[in-house]
Amino acid sequence: MSMRTLTPPDTEVIVTGRPTSRRTRQLRKAGEAYVFLSPTLILLFVLMIVPIVMVVGYSFQDNVILNKSPDLVGVDNYVAILTDPGFWKATGNTLFFTLTSVAAHLVLGLSFAMLLNSRLIGAVPRAIFRGLYVLPWLFTVAVIAVLWRMLLAPNGIVNFLLNTNIEWLSSPQLALGTVTFINIWAGYPFFMVSLLAGLQGIPSDLYEAATVDGASPAQRFWNVTIPQLRPIIVSLVLLDLIWTSQQFALIWLTTGGGPIDVTEMLSTFTYKLAFAKYDFSMASTSAVLVLAMSMIIAVLYVRQQKARD
Repeated sequence: MSMRTLTPPDTEVIVTGRPTSRRTRQLRKAGEAYVFLSPTLILLFVLMIVPIVMVVGYSFQDNVILNKSPDLVGVDNYVAILTDPGFWKATGNTLFFTLTSVAAHLVLGLSFAMLLNSRLIGAVPRAIFRGLYVLPWLFTVAVIAVLWRMLLAPNGIVNFLLNTNIEWLSSPQLALGTVTFINIWAGYPFFMVSLLAGLQGIPSDLYEAATVDGASPAQRFWNVTIPQLRPIIVSLVLLDLIWTSQQFALIWLTTGGGPIDVTEMLSTFTYKLAFAKYDFSMASTSAVLVLAMSMIIAVLYVRQQKARD
């Protein structure tokens, strides 16, 4: 009579004939996953974690990089940067630039998304409008900056059409509003495409039920459309706050933070501290403060995503 060895249900027999527990299998699978992720994790550690730690360390030292033996100064750099009028000027400009851009991105993106999702226009015009509306998103920041500098030049097409001779990017009164407008033009397609996808995912039964109940178009918008799009809107707004607050290339390639610091942002302010004044300690301190502000928004975004799931 042959005898068979029974194994527990949570084990398996491998080549050696030894039973393997479920915990061992889970650890093996996790180990395989980390092996595949290891190249990316190493790059993240070398290119992100190490520089962040170095910058945080520089912010507590005096005259780093240029001095072989920098001294620890504690929080003196933070006191100096927080009492610098230039830092608060850049912070105010960044707040105006960011909040105005994000609000306009949301309004324009939602408006164009609803237009493209409407049945009032045919399939061919809708396809044409989609191509036109998404066009700004296809350009790189460098192309956008050069394009608008040419359009807004004193002898450019904008002044020609308006029959004026305005220095749009050189006027202290107009420069900040002008670069904000350029950023709005360049960024609204991201909202439009995302919200259009959200609109197409809303069940038509909800609108039919609201219509049967006598809801007007405005009531259907506020009581059906907005609640269904709220998770997407919150995610887009938080992401756009992070991206726009750190905008550097567009500002640097159009105004360079001028004239007379009118368009100075935290990003350009930090850059000039490091590579114009060669004050790397103060630049590191400013960068750490910007990182802290961004991390607050990032934590809110992660919590929103967890609540959404």
